[in-house]
Amino acid sequence: MTSRLIGLYENLPLPAGQILGVATAVGLGRVRPALFPGSRALHAATGAVALGAGCALNVWALVERRRRTSGRFELEQPESLVTTGPYALSRHPMYVGWWFIHLGIGLLFGSAWVAATIPMATLVEHVGVLHEEHTLERQFPHEFARYRRRVPRYLGLPRRPSQRPTS
Repeated sequence: MTSRLIGLYENLPLPAGQILGVATAVGLGRVRPALFPGSRALHAATGAVALGAGCALNVWALVERRRRTSGRFELEQPESLVTTGPYALSRHPMYVGWWFIHLGIGLLFGSAWVAATIPMATLVEHVGVLHEEHTLERQFPHEFARYRRRVPRYLGLPRRPSQRPTS
C-alpha cells in the first residue's frame, strides 16, 4: 500500500509555479486582504466550479496517459505521444487544469491576489513547458511535429492541418 501511494505521489503533477502561486495568493489574502467586488457566495460558487473543473481535467489527463501506458506508469517518461482525450484539445492539459485549480482556490478564499499570481506562475512554468516540448520533439520527432501543428499549446481551438501554427 505504501509503495502504491509513493508511486501515485511521484506521478502527481504538482507544478511548482502554481503551488507557489496558490500559496502566495492565499498568504497575501490573509496578510493584506484584497477582495473581488461582488457577492462572496458567487465567488465561492465560481471558485468551487473552477476547482472542480481543474481537478477533473487533471484526472482525465492522467487517466488518458495511464491508458496509453503498457508497463509501469511514469508521468515524466512517456512511452508514446498521447494525442487523445484532453491532449486532443491542449498539448498541456494538466497545466491548464492547474490554472483552474489556482483560480478556484483563490476565489474560494476570496483573494483577488489570484489575478496577479496566476499569470506570474504561468510565466514561470512556461520555461519548463518549452523544455518539455523540446524533449518530446526529440523523443517523437515526426509525430510531435504533426501534433504541434494541430493542437494548441494551452488553450484554443484545434487547428486544421492547413492552418499555420502560432505557438
